[in-house]
Amino acid sequence: METAALVVPVTALEFLQNTFLLTGEGPVLTVYTLQLAPKACTSVPVLQEHRIHGIRPRVFSSDPPQISFTESSRETKSLSSTTEPSYYDLAVFGGKAVRLLRLHLDVPAVEHARLEILSPIIALRDWVLDIRWLYEDKQTLVCVAVAHNGALLLDISSGTALAQCSCLEGCLLYSALLVVHKTWADTVLVGGTVFNQLVLWKPGGGESDNKAPVERRLLGHTGVIFSISYLQEKGWLASASDDRSVRVWAVGALGGSGGNCGDLNPTCLRVLFGHQARVFSVCLSLRKVFSAGEDGTCLIWDWVGVGTVLRTLKGHRAGGIRALAVSTGRGDDTGRWVATGGADGGLRLWKVQDNEEEDSVTETTTDLEFSGQGTPKVVCVVDSEADNQKWRQCSILVCTEKGIVYRNRDGHWELVWQGSPEFQSYCVMETVGVRVKDSPSRANLCAVGSLSGALKVFHISDPHNGTVLQAGSGKIHSLTWQQGEEYVYLLASGADGQVYRWCIDVRLNEIRALVLGVKCLPPFVLPACAKRWLTAAVRLPTKPAGTLWVCGDRRGSLLLFQEDPKKGYVDETTDCMQACGKPHEIDITMKERPQGHNGLTLSPQSCLFGVHGKQGVTSISEYQGLLYSTGRDGCVRIFSVHYKPKETLEGSDVGILHLEVLRVQRACKGMEWLEKALILEPNNSAENGTINEFESQNTIRESLTERPEDQENWFKMENKGTEARFVIFGFHATQFVVWDPLRQEKLLAVPCGGGHRSWSFWPNHTAVWPGYGALVFIKKGSVLASEPPRESPISGGRTARNEGWILREGIHGRGIGSVCRLGSIWVPRYTKGNIAGILGPDGVQGKAQWEIIVTGGEDTSLTVLAVHPNSGGVKVLSVITDHISSVRTMEALTHRVGQSFPTESQSLSALLISASGRAQIQCYRLWIGWDKHRLTPSCQVVQVASHRLDEHWERRRNRHKTVKMDPETRYMSMAVVEHSKDAVVVALACSDGAVRLFSVNEVKRQIDLLWETFYHQRCVLSIATCSLEDGKGDRHKLLFSAATDGKIAVWDLTRAASSSTSGSPGRVPTPPIPCLTVSAHQSGVNTLAVWAQTQGQQDCGCLVTVPSGGDDGQLTVSTIRVDYLEYNGRSGGFTQDKPQAHLSLHLLSQLNMPLAHAGPLTALKLLRPGLIVTTSSDQRVCFWEICSTAINHRGVLCSHVADAAGLAVWEEQVMVVKDGRRKTGSVADKVVVSGKTEGQTRLERFEQKAGWRGCQDQEVADGSQEKTCDSILDKETEHREEMQTDDQDENDPITEIALKTSCEKRLGQEITGWVLVSGQGFQLLRIKNKNND
Repeated sequence: METAALVVPVTALEFLQNTFLLTGEGPVLTVYTLQLAPKACTSVPVLQEHRIHGIRPRVFSSDPPQISFTESSRETKSLSSTTEPSYYDLAVFGGKAVRLLRLHLDVPAVEHARLEILSPIIALRDWVLDIRWLYEDKQTLVCVAVAHNGALLLDISSGTALAQCSCLEGCLLYSALLVVHKTWADTVLVGGTVFNQLVLWKPGGGESDNKAPVERRLLGHTGVIFSISYLQEKGWLASASDDRSVRVWAVGALGGSGGNCGDLNPTCLRVLFGHQARVFSVCLSLRKVFSAGEDGTCLIWDWVGVGTVLRTLKGHRAGGIRALAVSTGRGDDTGRWVATGGADGGLRLWKVQDNEEEDSVTETTTDLEFSGQGTPKVVCVVDSEADNQKWRQCSILVCTEKGIVYRNRDGHWELVWQGSPEFQSYCVMETVGVRVKDSPSRANLCAVGSLSGALKVFHISDPHNGTVLQAGSGKIHSLTWQQGEEYVYLLASGADGQVYRWCIDVRLNEIRALVLGVKCLPPFVLPACAKRWLTAAVRLPTKPAGTLWVCGDRRGSLLLFQEDPKKGYVDETTDCMQACGKPHEIDITMKERPQGHNGLTLSPQSCLFGVHGKQGVTSISEYQGLLYSTGRDGCVRIFSVHYKPKETLEGSDVGILHLEVLRVQRACKGMEWLEKALILEPNNSAENGTINEFESQNTIRESLTERPEDQENWFKMENKGTEARFVIFGFHATQFVVWDPLRQEKLLAVPCGGGHRSWSFWPNHTAVWPGYGALVFIKKGSVLASEPPRESPISGGRTARNEGWILREGIHGRGIGSVCRLGSIWVPRYTKGNIAGILGPDGVQGKAQWEIIVTGGEDTSLTVLAVHPNSGGVKVLSVITDHISSVRTMEALTHRVGQSFPTESQSLSALLISASGRAQIQCYRLWIGWDKHRLTPSCQVVQVASHRLDEHWERRRNRHKTVKMDPETRYMSMAVVEHSKDAVVVALACSDGAVRLFSVNEVKRQIDLLWETFYHQRCVLSIATCSLEDGKGDRHKLLFSAATDGKIAVWDLTRAASSSTSGSPGRVPTPPIPCLTVSAHQSGVNTLAVWAQTQGQQDCGCLVTVPSGGDDGQLTVSTIRVDYLEYNGRSGGFTQDKPQAHLSLHLLSQLNMPLAHAGPLTALKLLRPGLIVTTSSDQRVCFWEICSTAINHRGVLCSHVADAAGLAVWEEQVMVVKDGRRKTGSVADKVVVSGKTEGQTRLERFEQKAGWRGCQDQEVADGSQEKTCDSILDKETEHREEMQTDDQDENDPITEIALKTSCEKRLGQEITGWVLVSGQGFQLLRIKNKNND
């Protein structure tokens, strides 16, 4: 067994020469090169079952290097180019283990590094807290600090302890720092004790009994001390504590000749409070203090001055930062590196300047000192007329209560336009940039609306003349500009729900003066409701269906308008001034009032009424076929325009267009006012298996490609677009915030006082987030602005200031309680270039295959992951945050879409059902495919339905004033009972003692509770299902439920499953009574697995094997005999025309394996019938072979995942050679040997039917009835097993025979299996067949 992918907390970081970053993730040591683009160059597992907690490099040189002890580590000075040999010795430690490695460097190309293991693992008797190299000679001697306040001198190459000493104060240490010089006698140990103290003593100065006294004692912390850092140049010591503080001490010179312990009376220079939780790491430099803690932030302090926070580095999820490293810097303007490793498995890298000034994600504001007449009422940001837009090139427009428009440019205010009296006291204003027709230049237009319906449109550079339009006779509620390919469109929302529209272009006349072309378009009519005015609009130009407009109103509704394609006014290829019959050219020196379009109005074709709540829609944008709307309900809705054919009376098909919401994405808690979703442009450069998606361009995407004339085919093609990565900006309390929903982090925050004021955000007329922005707003009569941190992101746009380099993406900051594998997809063969995750660390090209996995965590989120087993790369495809409690269980019904052989991308479609605490069920449709633009797998999430048992409580008014007496139910386990095209029936184990049966209907988008039973009368922990087939071909469904009393109940659900999936209306089935109850454990049964085995054609029955694991650490295997009883001379399952056959169940045998694990069994899965995999909190993964008389232990592996809770197992997909052609298939696919046609086996007919697409029909991806055709870790040469298929053709049942010798002959390749363990991270293990090892 070997590890294919590992995501666990990063527990060790170390910089080397400002050129390399060494990381410890579990037992794996990885080397990243920092030249050009940071990336991983080599990695090797070092400490087996131990986590790496420290890495100490040793530099070979004639003189010992200058030592600076920072963050419990040493950073060495850069070597000269003539230093030989070009390698480093590394002392790696963790737990009670130490190991010696050597890092070899290729001088011409340092990215070609290589790690060599020089010694076996050295096991010590105590926990290792720190290690330092001694430089008295060429020997490999190190000083080791251990947890019980002791130290020893160790020859790391041989593992021999040459000397050891302990402190007279024999307490336990949480942290330790060794200050060494040349010899053991010069060493000083600084320890952080459990008594919240720092003690200093000399290990080499002990008495004859190897005991040394405490020389210095530092008091002041009120919590245990987690990290210590020492700056030798200044004699300063820093400590990080559980009390959320960092203390800086003046201790003087430590170490040196004779082991100096510093000043006799050390003093505390400063106490730094700024973290919201425990501080885990601290690092000292000459001017700054770097600290990182459980709150997930790294704070950079200017402690020499007043001790303020200069910068806050964020990016890790819940769980905090577990490792911190800071480079020494080069002494130039390039600054120094800062690396952080999180509990979420993420690794981030920042560049920090030594002369950095105070700054953070929260931006400061500047008063623009408005000096015009009147009070500012409306503010807008005007883009530069240059293509390469910069913030410093933009200007700001302000309209006052007197109807005067001022412009701020280069820090000065100037009068632009003064309106007539009708524009006073009230006005709305919007600006837009437009390209001048037949010219490379751009122009900025401004529109100002009044209370009487008058509308002024003018060019900002020449504002004195313009055109006046009329939008009815009432108040203009809002103005909206919409850019087209050649023109801009102006929408004015007037009285009575009328939305007036104009098409405007800008061109040069014969004398090179700007002229406006204006044409009236038919107005929209909004549905009758309160707050009947427009708030957002987007235009979708299409030739076959005409121009579509998707609008949002103040009532929160989304509306679809369609213009007739036969009318010339909707075709952009037509001259907009010739469309009215007569050129309607308006010179800037003229004023006209165009009238309506002959009284024609357009009504909405589709309406999603109040979808964003009563506070209104704030924005709508379109990107690659999908629409993104935001509102003040705290949600981003991803939706699309669907085409639905309709049969008319004349027999012709007329298409109906309607809006359909695919997914709802919520922002962070408390962020209800969302203003817009900005797209992150894809970046095709891949680094170390991940793509830096912050490399975005500040450009609008290219025009849509031509579409087919057939509008139905076009809409099908258009809606194939996958969801893009986006960020959300809006208001969180009194701050303007830019939020990343995928990484769950705040990118920008501006204190502005809230959104109930006039404001404008730059960049404004783009759908792309460039990584930085600026906010201009009006507050208390002043015009304020926040400056963007930088004009361009670092290193050519790869990262913004507060985002850094993402060397490895974080997954879940807290525990992963459930995991589910959906399947695998293949990278297209024609894809070229450095594709993410295809090249392994050694540069050898592997299989272009990605495993798609869904994880559910205690942080209430579902994460869709793509894992590349050959390189270990992990890509986060989507994060779903709809659950309100920790996700405990999930199931998936999956099938493949497209071909399986990777000549083109393969796609997966899965129906995912997840359940969590607080009695919540969520259902999603996931579409997984290959993104040709990002060169990575992509995921489109469609929300199907949701359900809560206590929805009535959530709808109750003033519930915060009422005490809820009944505790909310937690869903503990889930299993799929039956599924069809119309519905899926799932059973759930509940904490309130109930077993509940639900029906999930994807077509109706609803989840219904069918029945519930409280038979167990205590918490039901696990549940599983089994499908049986009698001799007549009738199917039976059995349900197994287990509770905290250690008993397993068996239920016959044949009738309930059949009536629930038949689709015919009827009464809710009555909950059945258990057929059998089995006592399996002394305490709770945490996990179950089930498989059935037929006894032969003459025997009317079968054997059902039920392995179970419990809190008692015992593995129990119960064998149940099931007999099919005759009813009226016939036997069979329940149908509509015959009654249900009776099943007779009794316990045949029971096998026990006491103490199968050292802790409670938390997960058990079936790899194949007869071979199960178990895991526990003891971090062991065990393999057990089940036979009729015994439970045989077949293998064990120590997992690197703590608190293991989830488990998924499957067999690998292989390449099958048939008729000279290679096809893909899983060893879990069905192998058929019997047939109907002479000369043609059922295997061939099944391949023809399914197109050899593996799992063509839907099957339970995380179910316990996994079908295999090869035995993994099995020494037998033959194994026959008849199992049932889930083929949709019920009249053509297929008998599956798992015949090992036949499969090996057909596949002709070594078969491997996979085990995925989840807990505090996850680990993907590859298991190889022992017969082939």
